[in-house]
Amino acid sequence: MTLLVLASGSPRRSELLGALLAPHGSTFEVRPTDVDETPRPGESADDVVRRLAVDKAEAALAAATERPIVVLAADTLVAVDGEVLGKPVDEADAARMLRLLSGSRHQVLTGVAVAASGGTSASLSVEVEVTHVHMGPWTDDDIARYVATGEPMDKAGSYAIQEVGDRFVTRIEGNFDNVVGLPLGLTRRMLVEVGVDLPPDVQPPDV
Repeated sequence: MTLLVLASGSPRRSELLGALLAPHGSTFEVRPTDVDETPRPGESADDVVRRLAVDKAEAALAAATERPIVVLAADTLVAVDGEVLGKPVDEADAARMLRLLSGSRHQVLTGVAVAASGGTSASLSVEVEVTHVHMGPWTDDDIARYVATGEPMDKAGSYAIQEVGDRFVTRIEGNFDNVVGLPLGLTRRMLVEVGVDLPPDVQPPDV
């Protein structure tokens, strides 16, 4: 039986993948990887999420001894006016990001990589999903209160749509689950392509 591994410690990704697999009774193991997520000079957001998703998938695959195995990895970033926003380094950085996003139409990009290995065969694929998010204005007090909760500190762009979306996100062009951290339609297709058994009639659920 093929082992499915999620190479991420994100509880949001784990919840989304679990919701996708649950109707078929499939299971997976969570095995986070330690990868340097620092963008390289001149890298676009698309380049960064592709590279990091691949790095995470390859690291998890190299550390695993089980075969056959399928590793799913992902990386999410926010881009606004050409600037790539990852996770904030401190509270001041989180506040800076939220000021940039206030009143913006920005992009949330998730790179998804699937690595599979069984016997003498192996494969690796990576794709990127983009969602455009319209955000209303934040006041300085809004930003200070949100940063004080600690919620922005482990999130790309310093916000989680499932936590502040009702108040500040005014419109979404694309998939909601991509903004949460794992585009389910894309993920499902990529898993099926490497042989993960998901029936054709299973649709990505809302989480």
